[in-house]
Amino acid sequence: MKKARLLILFITLCCISNVYSQSTDNEIIKDCLWSKILNTPKNKRIPTGLALSGGGARAFAHVGVIDVLDSVSFPIDYIAGTSMGAVIGGLYSSGIRIDEIWNFGREIEKLKISKDFSKIKVLNLILTEQLIEPTYIRKFIDDKFKGKNFNDLKIPFACVAMDIKTGEKIIFYDGDTDIAIKASVNLPGIFKPIKFKHRYLVDGGVVDFLPVDALKEMGAKWILSSVTENTLNEMPDNVLTTLMQVIDIRGYLLSLKSKEESDFIIYPPINNIKATEFNMCIKAAENAVKETYNKIDKIQEKYIIENIKEFSDIL
Repeated sequence: MKKARLLILFITLCCISNVYSQSTDNEIIKDCLWSKILNTPKNKRIPTGLALSGGGARAFAHVGVIDVLDSVSFPIDYIAGTSMGAVIGGLYSSGIRIDEIWNFGREIEKLKISKDFSKIKVLNLILTEQLIEPTYIRKFIDDKFKGKNFNDLKIPFACVAMDIKTGEKIIFYDGDTDIAIKASVNLPGIFKPIKFKHRYLVDGGVVDFLPVDALKEMGAKWILSSVTENTLNEMPDNVLTTLMQVIDIRGYLLSLKSKEESDFIIYPPINNIKATEFNMCIKAAENAVKETYNKIDKIQEKYIIENIKEFSDIL
């Protein structure tokens, strides 16, 4: 019996590894195994985690990634996000439908979030040396998360911030979600720190651009990462874009280890979008839909193979 099971495992792995040969038989096998995994209890398959990077407006691309994953019912057991990745991850974890999250991008001008990054506010910051109060993004977060505890979320969620006094990375797994997410998107040197207990918190992208380690601490064993890095070759032309570029560069360096620990990485093609161009949110997400759709078979294939290796009784 053991030899027969090993033979079946070997044949199945061979079939799955050739899933892109356009063979109808291979597609049928893959679909059957995928259906089997989706109907397998969580404790009898590999628990998954979705890591969402920072990136400002570019990070709205995560919505497109999640949309495609949602369309194939990809099992997402844990989500962790940094900065705008924390906003998108928090929204999805709370049970808000994906089409409603798309509406956030469509209505972003109405929400006036870009005004938190306006030249007038930045000029006032320089002239008065007073940090900006990001009124609109904080109002949006309050509207969506005020009164919600991490325990209320449909999917276990974590987000990252940094203590500006000590440089310590703070990972939120519990407590009030509004405080945690406001801290995670709070640009250092631009926005006023969020006071939380004895700490003063700012954007988590400074210490953990891609929070894979948070997912592992929650129990994820298979990590899918969505990374919205900046590869623009333009010189920053003002204080805000310079700071955002510094955060992006540091984020890239910090994320190298997290990428190595990811089982699959999606890089939405958003290189022409700046972190402060919130009018380009929908474009970023649409680009991500195309990229994720092109990769979804490979994502499923890799996850199926790892599950068969770990749990041969899935067969």
